[in-house]
Amino acid sequence: MEAPSLVPPPAFWAAGPAPGELYSPPCPGNGAGLQAAEGGGVNRTMNPMVTGTSVLGVKFDGGVVIAADMLGSYGSLARFRNISRVMKVNDSTVLGASGDYADFQYLKQVIDQMVIDEELLGDGHSYSPKAIHSWLTRAMYSRRSKMNPLWNTVVIGGYSNGEGFLGYVDMLGVAYEAPTLATGYGSYVAQPLMRDTLEKKGTLSREEARALLERCMKILYYRDARSFNRYELISVTEKGVEIEGPLTSDTNWDIAHLVSGF
Repeated sequence: MEAPSLVPPPAFWAAGPAPGELYSPPCPGNGAGLQAAEGGGVNRTMNPMVTGTSVLGVKFDGGVVIAADMLGSYGSLARFRNISRVMKVNDSTVLGASGDYADFQYLKQVIDQMVIDEELLGDGHSYSPKAIHSWLTRAMYSRRSKMNPLWNTVVIGGYSNGEGFLGYVDMLGVAYEAPTLATGYGSYVAQPLMRDTLEKKGTLSREEARALLERCMKILYYRDARSFNRYELISVTEKGVEIEGPLTSDTNWDIAHLVSGF
């Protein structure tokens, strides 16, 4: 017969809350309860970490073209130089995103799964550019209302029902459509150039739209400290989606020594 144990049993309130103290038991897979018990709280993304700068979009006669460089900046460090910030949603819709790259990766996974679920229905329908734009406005506003926004500004392009579509959605859910769009620093530098060209010519051909974006991307590389001269172009027409790149801007720094006053 074994001798009785001399170790005293644990106290009734062992590992529990102190009298009068609020206690939230931790849940499996969720550290919120443990954080609250330790006097912390639920963490939210307060500042983006790895970010991308401008995304540009232009409508042309028969489609839409979007451009984005391939730099991921960790603060002011040009950390990642070969990341893609554009994606093909389906054969009629594309998008590009600036802002936090991790949030863009999450958004891309969600949209890819939405497209797969839609295709599995086999009803012959697919998401239109306007449908993706409308869904993004609701998704962004929903996350913003929960005080946990996706830190992205998204440009959606597409071709449906015989016409091109170009829409904008930011992290607050603010959304609109326009024939030319730019995010980030490009909204100050590139957008005036694109608007001026469109006002003078009225309608652009695909070649003119491409040349315009190439010019804007080169100017952004000169002027925006978070941009890069390596970029991608993604266009969508009646024939489908075409991704070009990585492309490189030819730059000239001969007059750089004359720039002063900074």
